[in-house]
Amino acid sequence: MIDIQKTARVIEALIFASPAPVPRRALLPYLENEDQITEVLASIAARYDEQSGIELSDIEGHYAFRTRADVAAFLTLERPIQRPLSRAALEVLAIIAYHQPITRSEIEEIRGISLSRGTVDILLELGWIKPRGRRRTPGRPLTWGTSTAFLDHFGLQGVDELPGIDELKSAGLLRKGQILGGIGESSHQDDDGPEDEVSDGLLDDDFLDGFVEEDA
Repeated sequence: MIDIQKTARVIEALIFASPAPVPRRALLPYLENEDQITEVLASIAARYDEQSGIELSDIEGHYAFRTRADVAAFLTLERPIQRPLSRAALEVLAIIAYHQPITRSEIEEIRGISLSRGTVDILLELGWIKPRGRRRTPGRPLTWGTSTAFLDHFGLQGVDELPGIDELKSAGLLRKGQILGGIGESSHQDDDGPEDEVSDGLLDDDFLDGFVEEDA
């Protein structure tokens, strides 16, 4: 029989030292059975009550220590990413976040313009999107979705915490008369052409800018 408190200390140290959120499966070698995970995590979380400035976060089954929301505002930092994102990349990221799992052709249909290879490459390099399997349709196209790194970067526990349409409209981040995922009117271009910066006016600049802000 393992010592739950000692095991909790080991797992606490593991999560603290990890540069990225720790997946649930990585905790199993320290336990006798998976049922003990809940008890161990509860023991760790109890050490960081509301009096603490940090908390144990569950990011879709990945665990990390993060600053509490009420103190995060005092620690907010704006750091440039290594490779600035184009408006096209930001728009594609927003579409994937709200429509996942989604295929390349569906992204192009929503934007009303073809998707260059470089856009997906950039988002993959950042680790913000990942393949989500193949659609059971002719050609079995690959689908895309956001990753745990995307959720962690923007301080989300899951994609259900993304702002809804009504929230975006009330905040003035969605243009009047537009629907997130509406079909654009721009004509398609060749996929091998240069990265396009053309937008169908779907999203407001302030909303897209929110996808490159990083909170502590």
